[in-house]
Parts: sequence; C-alpha cells; structure tokens
Amino acid sequence: MSAVKYPKIIGYELVEQIGGGGFSSVFRAANLEEHRVAACKVIALTPGTTDKQRKSVDKEMRVHSALKHRNVLEFLNAVVVELKHAHLYFPGIYMLMELAAGGDLFDKIAPDVGVGDEVAHFYFGQLLAGMEYIHKQGVCHRDLKPENILLDAAGTLKISDFGLAAVYKLVETGKTRTLTERCGSLPYVAPELNSDNPYQAEPIDVWGIGVILFTLLLGNTPWDEPTIHSPEFCKYASGSIFSEQPWFRLSTSALSLIRGMLTIDPNKRMTLNSIQADPWVMRPSQLASQSVVTLADKLTESLRKAGDLELANPNIQRDVDGDGDEIMASEGYRSQFTQSLLLFSQTQSGSRYTPHLTRFYASLGPSLLFNIIHETLVSLNVQCKVAPVRDNEPHKLRIGGHDKRRMAFKGWVYVEKFVYRDRNIEGSFVLMTRDEGNPISWRQLWKALIESEAVSPHVLRK
Repeated sequence: MSAVKYPKIIGYELVEQIGGGGFSSVFRAANLEEHRVAACKVIALTPGTTDKQRKSVDKEMRVHSALKHRNVLEFLNAVVVELKHAHLYFPGIYMLMELAAGGDLFDKIAPDVGVGDEVAHFYFGQLLAGMEYIHKQGVCHRDLKPENILLDAAGTLKISDFGLAAVYKLVETGKTRTLTERCGSLPYVAPELNSDNPYQAEPIDVWGIGVILFTLLLGNTPWDEPTIHSPEFCKYASGSIFSEQPWFRLSTSALSLIRGMLTIDPNKRMTLNSIQADPWVMRPSQLASQSVVTLADKLTESLRKAGDLELANPNIQRDVDGDGDEIMASEGYRSQFTQSLLLFSQTQSGSRYTPHLTRFYASLGPSLLFNIIHETLVSLNVQCKVAPVRDNEPHKLRIGGHDKRRMAFKGWVYVEKFVYRDRNIEGSFVLMTRDEGNPISWRQLWKALIESEAVSPHVLRK
C-alpha cells in the first residue's frame, strides 16, 4: 500500500484494505485526531472508464447521500481524483461511509439452519423500518440480498449498496413512475422482471425482503431464479412445495407472511403497510431490550450448535494486543457486540481486524498447509490463483467460482504463521475473506474446506 498514495477525506486516511477487487476496493479509514473510523469504497478511474459508468456512480452517490436513517448505512462524504492528478494520488472516486464493524448479518448464519424465529423477527423489523423510509424518499433499492445487509458495532442492521437504486416517486407530489431496467441477482429478483414490460417499483423490494426473511429463517434462498427453469420455483407456483424440506419447518404465521410477500402477481403482493400490520411482524420483539452481548450470543447460536464458532475461535489464546485494543477503544465498542462476535484474531503479526467468522487455526506450518488448501479448493471446482509471496506477509490465494445457486463469488484465502504460546509450536492461521457473493455459500465453502479429507486432520479444535 505504501507505493500508492490516497487522499485524505474530511480528515480520514485509508489504512487497510478490507474488501473488494477489480475496479472497486473497500478500505478501513481512520480519523486519528478524532479517534473515529469509517469505510471508504474506492472505484478506480482509468482511461477506459466511460461516461455511462461515471453517471451511474454519480447517481449512486446522489441517492445514497440523501438517505439518513438508522437502518441505512450512512454516506459521509466523497472525493474524486481525476486521471490528470495521478502523479499525486490514485485516480478514483472515493466514497466515505459508515463502517459496518459487525460485518455481514448473513455471515453469522449456519447454512440450511437459519437464525431462528426470534432473531429473524428482530432483524426483519429493522429491515422493514429501513425499507419504509427508503420508499418514503421515493427510492427503490432493487438489489436487496444477503450481501447488502450489514451490521454496525452495536449489531444494528444497515442496508447498503445503492448502485442499482432508482428514484421512482417525487416526494413533493407523490407522483410515481414505472421502471424498465432489468437488474438484480437472480435468486432475489421478482418474477415480473422476466418480461419486457415496465414494472412497479415497490413490489420489487417487497419480493426482495420476502426472500431475505426466508433466508433468515431457513439458512438458504428458496430457488435459483423465479422462472420455469427452476424446479423449486415451479413447485412453489403450483403450491406443492410446502410439505417439502425446508418449507415445512416454517411456522404457520411465518409461512403466511412469506407467501404474501412472495405472491407472484405484483398487483396482489403485500405492501409494506400490510406487512407492518401482519401478526408475525406486530408481536413485541424479545430482543429489543437485550444487551448487545446477548444479541451477539443469540445471533451466533446456530453457529455454536453447528460447531462452526468453535472452529473459528478454538480458545488457543485470548489475548488481544495493544493495537487491537486501541482500535476497539477508538471505535467506542470495546467488549460489546463486535468483541462478542470474536472479530479480532491474534496472529504473529499482531491483531488482525476480521469482521468474518470464516477462519480457522491449524497445526501445520503455512507453506505446507497452503499447498494442501490450494489442491483441496481446486478439487472443489474453485478457481485459484496464487499471489506472489513477500517477506513477512501471509501466503495469499485469490479464489472464485459459482455456488449452488449459480451466483458468482470471489475472495481471498490468507495463510500465515501462528505459534502456540504455551507450546512454542508453529502452526497456521487461515482467514477467508469474501469480496463478492452470498455470505451463506461462502460459509459453506469454508466448512467444506475444513471438513475435507486433506485439511481436517490439521484443524485445531476446542
């Protein structure tokens, strides 16, 4: 990072890349004077950047910056460094936003299990509040999916990524317009987007939150796509799927609500107002008055039962060094939600900030383990590219592919040295960070790697 210069944005300096790839990267940014942190999305500008791409980003910034709600990721500021200033700073569009220190909501869900009725009810209420506000501002999100549902340091839900959002209503007059652009991710898009006809905006987002509630409750999306090409969707449309796994696990009230939101005819689909009045939604939340530590425990309960949390944190060592402690103190959430989610992992190079629970420790040294991991991922049909190894840096593997729902995923695998403090034996700390794709299928890949015949014997367990 030292070879590239980045500008300061209202006192914030870019200090560490925490996600992204290709033409877009996400950095943790710090305002050292005010002891505050944020996230900065950097979209690279190149000679090949088109006017259409620029206009699309400009629209995203205009829409996002106008939205101010506790359940919408806050847009703080933006700076543009044009190509002509490349001798000073890296050319790009810098979008400074609130740091979602709690990571992805769906990173905490055991695949095919879900989070249970109580937690799903709590977070669906926050999602609904955020979407009500967004629609009142005349905006349709159009890309509601697990990757865009984040948590802050106190475990509050934050709706993010307004790159596909559209203004469909004038707030002053209430006048609305239909939309025509085909966009979104297939497992989450509404069926009316399969035709060439204009569509109403609000029912699109209602369908999206319906799929998200299903995923919260059951730990997977209901189908690959809402078309005749999906056997699951065809069974849903015919009404024959409700006695099958996983649908029969839903309570009567939750199933009624989900079917109302996933009504195929958009004119008959539930509205946000009717969702708010639904008995499943209206009941008091059992978690609203709980501490953030209790919330973190409830949220990760399915991971504990599946054994995933013990793999991510086998209690080999509990100390967090001064740097890690300082970061937590400066963000004002020491010993709260994020610490309860075990977001800090002690490694030989210090405290790595990891808002991911897809990690594990191994008894084998980095060089040998890295080769085994590489071969295992290839055998799982994952595309792999080994990154050059520099002194005192982890072994890095760039990976990508498509999950069972045919959704693309991209990310990194880091393998670095780890020494047992009480045994003086060298092992490895392995961290998988996702740049793109469904957090649940990313967790499935993490679990498949750990349980593979070649890697499993070396994994340190509680």
